[in-house]
Amino acid sequence: MTTTIILFAHGARDPEWASPMRRVQAAIRARAPGAAVELAFLEFMGPDLEACASAAIAAGARRIVILPMFIAQGGHLKREVPEMLEKLRSTWPQVEFLLDRAIGEDESVVRAMADAALAKAGAALA
Repeated sequence: MTTTIILFAHGARDPEWASPMRRVQAAIRARAPGAAVELAFLEFMGPDLEACASAAIAAGARRIVILPMFIAQGGHLKREVPEMLEKLRSTWPQVEFLLDRAIGEDESVVRAMADAALAKAGAALA
């Protein structure tokens, strides 16, 4: 089964905001050559989730794993994204859509942020 990973981020009006997301996408592709890894945005930027899923399906995806690149499960992930997911599932019933939790709630991400915060505070803690 062909799988596509969609890194799903909030989006912003400033196009530079997406740079870290593109770096994550590139890092995944470097570590898993041949993996289909796309970016989609909730607002302000494109493609949106539906357009990204449509393109992935047109390219042969039969499983789409949506990874919310959010710090926590806020309102968007609790209300809007489940509605979007239901629409995707009804539009493409032959495709398996999997939604993970916010990436920021993953323990390895929490530890990485704590390590980075401590490293940045460095001298102030000495």
